[in-house]
Formats: sequence, structure tokens, C-alpha cells
Amino acid sequence: QVQLVESGGGLVQAGGSLRLSCAASGSIFRLNDMGWYRQAPGKQRELVARISSGGSTNYADSVKARFTISRDNAKNTVYLQMNSLKPEDTAVYYCNAVVTTGALKYLGVWGQGTLVTVSS
Repeated sequence: QVQLVESGGGLVQAGGSLRLSCAASGSIFRLNDMGWYRQAPGKQRELVARISSGGSTNYADSVKARFTISRDNAKNTVYLQMNSLKPEDTAVYYCNAVVTTGALKYLGVWGQGTLVTVSS
């Protein structure tokens, strides 16, 4: 079993910053791509940012230049630094990882989500 545990969500005023963390644990042979997605009320889940095992990144246009994704492979952790937050960034943020397990199975895993609320 592999688990992802997110932390760092909360309430912040517009223009503020938050840093989300997502730690993976369990039977992990290798963490491949990792990413953050978000789902606002009444909307579909959407990609925010992804990072490959080698550090290549891609971002949704709506967050470019404001959000930064990074990872610490030694800690099996991915981060999302969110700056200049806007009310439209309000959503539940989910961590996702593509994992090669100890049994050498390829698995997509989701975290439980962390709520980010940006007040105007």
C-alpha cells in the first residue's frame, strides 16, 4: 500500500501565500511523476502543476508565475508554493503520484485533499 498525506492548506487573504506539502509513504520502489490538482465547488478537478522524477515541470496557465512545484526525492515529498493567491484559487487541492511499488507494480495514488480558501 502507498499513501499520500497532504498538509499546509488553510485560509489566507488575497495576495497572500501558502505552501502545500505531500508526503508519500508505504511500499515505494520509485516515485515517478508527482503533481497537484484542485477542485473548486461545482467544477471538475483540474491540473495545477506536475513534476517529473527528473525535475521537469508544467503548470496550468492560470497559476504560471505564481505557483512553484518542487520535490525532495530523499523525503518522498512534493511541495506547492503558492504566491499572490486569488479568490479563484479557492479549492480542495489534491496530491497525485505515479508510483512504482515494491512489488514493481505501476500505481496512481491520490491524497485525501487539503482545503485552500482565499478571501477577498
